[in-house]
Amino acid sequence: MPTFSFSRVLGQWLGAHHRAALVAVWALVQAGFLLRFHGPHIANDSYRYLAYAADIAECGYFEPGHNRRYILYPLFQSAWLWLGAGRWGIVAGQIAASGLAARALYGAVRRLAGGRRGAAALATGLFVVWPDVQQFNAYLLTESLFISLSVLSFAALVRVRAGRGWGPWAALLALLTLTALARPNGFVVALAAALAGLDALRCQPDPRPLRAVLVALGLAAPLLWQALNHQLATFYLMDTYQRGELIFRSPLWAVRSAAPLVFPPNGTGPVLRVLYFAAHNPGYFARLALGKLFAFVSGLKPYYSLAHRAANVLLLWPLYVLAGRGARRPDVWRPARVFLGAVPLLQAAVVMLTVEDYDVRFLAPVLPFVFALVALALWKSWGKVENPAARGAA
Repeated sequence: MPTFSFSRVLGQWLGAHHRAALVAVWALVQAGFLLRFHGPHIANDSYRYLAYAADIAECGYFEPGHNRRYILYPLFQSAWLWLGAGRWGIVAGQIAASGLAARALYGAVRRLAGGRRGAAALATGLFVVWPDVQQFNAYLLTESLFISLSVLSFAALVRVRAGRGWGPWAALLALLTLTALARPNGFVVALAAALAGLDALRCQPDPRPLRAVLVALGLAAPLLWQALNHQLATFYLMDTYQRGELIFRSPLWAVRSAAPLVFPPNGTGPVLRVLYFAAHNPGYFARLALGKLFAFVSGLKPYYSLAHRAANVLLLWPLYVLAGRGARRPDVWRPARVFLGAVPLLQAAVVMLTVEDYDVRFLAPVLPFVFALVALALWKSWGKVENPAARGAA
């Protein structure tokens, strides 16, 4: 049977050379997007970031206001501008960071899968070929750096499991901090790690560490409240609520209210404004939140082509089902499962309270975590461990 023999030989070759194949595909994808966009791609907020980065590089000026919530990315850009590498240097840095993230994702999933290469290859392969993720490496936007830092944070969390000194903990804390500084919703990655840690303490036989942490969180609640108010201060959420927008600046799929809406009085803080509006317009607010959730999770937009919509339904939606199975696998390290599941759920909650983006800028950063859960659902019990030391392999 020539076909069967060819398939078997091809499978054996890919098994032995899958890493080289992943690297080759990754390089082709990067080159493909650079050719498609004719180099570094400018889109909507790109000019704002570049202007801010130029001010930092030329005179060390840090603009106050909304741009401070994206401080890491202008700093990243300013370093390349200061070096004279320009826009190509920025994109080259983003591509390099994405490559490191792909390698880290491979190692982290392999560790969680008991050294099995199949799980690592599947998660990394999805990360490498999924266009909604890799396209941003060519964009002069925050998404590429944010995605890379998020994946590196996940890999650092998995390395903490080995418990070898304070080095892995320091790396995890540093990466979580950088991720939080990359964009306003970057805190969801750190919050997911905190939830994983709290869950790990909850499972311990000694309840005292958990109690101590909960007391500390209670004492820090005023500071956390101020931080949340600070993050929301420059977002005009009441305007989007009034317009009934599910997708920012899009009149399509908008929600309408038959009764007059009740808005919070002037002087109310940002968080209290949202709570006040939800309490006084519960039905309208619920429809808004659920509509945003659908627009975010489904990957569908009313202006997408039929082929684009069909691809999301046929490819993305089944991955969600598999990711749910992966999140429930008891033979996968529980803190990692909590973290991987919490990041998409927290991002969904953020979108429900704010507004969905017109494109995939909010969905793309959580897809690597979905891919990791899919790989763990499908491959955790399949295949052979490469060698006895593979459980700790990078």
